[in-house]
Amino acid sequence: MQIIDLRSDNPAATEQAANMLVDAFRVHWPNAWPDMQSAMKEVAEAIQPGKIARAAVDETGTILGWIGAISEFDGLSWELHPLVVRPDLQRVGLGKALVADLEQQVKLHGGKTIYLGTDDEDGMTTLADKDLYDDIPGNLANIRNLKNHPYEFYLKQGFSIVGVIPDANGHGKPDIIMAKRVK
Repeated sequence: MQIIDLRSDNPAATEQAANMLVDAFRVHWPNAWPDMQSAMKEVAEAIQPGKIARAAVDETGTILGWIGAISEFDGLSWELHPLVVRPDLQRVGLGKALVADLEQQVKLHGGKTIYLGTDDEDGMTTLADKDLYDDIPGNLANIRNLKNHPYEFYLKQGFSIVGVIPDANGHGKPDIIMAKRVK
């Protein structure tokens, strides 16, 4: 496996990347990229100049997973968006490798922080289905993973939960905000 730039001059790779968005997000976030048209639009945006898009590929050039980042705050912070690994290859270290590679890419671009939002629209954590405004710090301090929400993956990669946007996706459907210092 190697990690390479995802580029517009490789239409087979961009189509594979789009297919992966549709397939991998179908179970927990079916509205994220419900069809190839929306996924192809996402890939096209991710590979624009000034953004980072990297793909893990096997020896045949088949994409195994990919990650993107968007420069914010004059290039000092980068939003990780998206991260996807082929469903049959999850939990074998590809996501970890992609995050580590992205951190190096952000560092090369002068970035200091990587941040992301990870939604809970399906009651996957204890932050869902409640009024978080009653005690935001307490709710964050006592967060628990109920249904394999990806925030724990990001914690293992060195990210911290730095906030939450209550009701970001509707009542009781927060967006968990995470960040990591680039080293």
